[in-house]
Amino acid sequence: MPYVKLSEQVQALSNPQRSDAFIRLFREAVRVGAFDAADLPARFELPKQFRRRGKDETYAKAVRDMVFEPTPAFEAWFAETNGALNASRRGARAPKPSVEAIEAGLVDFKALAEETRRKLEAAYTRSHPNNGQPRGR
Repeated sequence: MPYVKLSEQVQALSNPQRSDAFIRLFREAVRVGAFDAADLPARFELPKQFRRRGKDETYAKAVRDMVFEPTPAFEAWFAETNGALNASRRGARAPKPSVEAIEAGLVDFKALAEETRRKLEAAYTRSHPNNGQPRGR
C-alpha cells in the first residue's frame, strides 16, 4: 500500500479554509493512536488564507509535513472528519441589539423586552429578599 503525504491529503478537503482545523485533528488522532504517521523534515503551506485583524492583507501558514498509510481506519476517520469540518462551521452570530437592528427586524423587540424584564426582576428579588415587605419583629 502506498504512503500518502499530509500535504496531498489536505488538497482532498472539501473546504480548504478549514485546513488548519484538519491539521490539528489529524495530529490529535495520531497522538491517541487512531492511525500511524511520521514527521517529515519538509514543510508545506496550508491552503487557508489568514487575515490579520483590521487589515485587508492575507497570509498563509507553513506546517511540518507528515507521511501516513491510508488504511481503511484512516479513510473512515477522514470521511467523518471532513464532513464534520463542513458541518461545524459557526454561522453568523446573532446581531447585537441596537435601534437599527430592531428597526430592520434583525432583533425581536418583544423577546428583547421580555429578557430585560426577567433580568430586572431577578436583580430586584436579589436586592429585596422579602419582596419589598417590611421585616417582621
